[in-house]
Amino acid sequence: MKYTYLKPELENLSQGARISYVRQLRRMTQDEVSSKLGLTGECKRRSMTRYERGNRIPKQERLEELARIFNVNVRCLEKYNFRKIEDIIYQLLWMDEMYPRMNIELNIDSYYPSTKNEKINKFINEWKEIKERRLNHEITYEEYIEWKLQYEFKEGEKNNENS
Repeated sequence: MKYTYLKPELENLSQGARISYVRQLRRMTQDEVSSKLGLTGECKRRSMTRYERGNRIPKQERLEELARIFNVNVRCLEKYNFRKIEDIIYQLLWMDEMYPRMNIELNIDSYYPSTKNEKINKFINEWKEIKERRLNHEITYEEYIEWKLQYEFKEGEKNNENS
């Protein structure tokens, strides 16, 4: 019998839903994650349940532990406040998970050239390239998801909020 794994469904774009999605994508239970976090006792998975429901916001240290356990970039699990350009980029990647047939065509530079726009356009071009590779069957869907979960800015591309 061939085993078929169904990709989890992203319920919404909240931090809790994204944590739940990645946990399920990694085929882990809340109990397994709780154990890896070092939580013990009868209610050891209570923290995970609260994180996933959005009843509790994980501290940065805990997010970093979760990212390590899930083998993802911590930025894909963080709560976004949209003060950083990265927040927009990660939100777009998650929207793609929620709405996979969505087509984003942006050319921001033609309207307002700036350092921020260069970063978004660089990301959009990288994203287009990886999507094309997926559509041409050069990479698997799993590799495409991994690219999104691991995506991070390269050195020298950190956000400058005054740009």
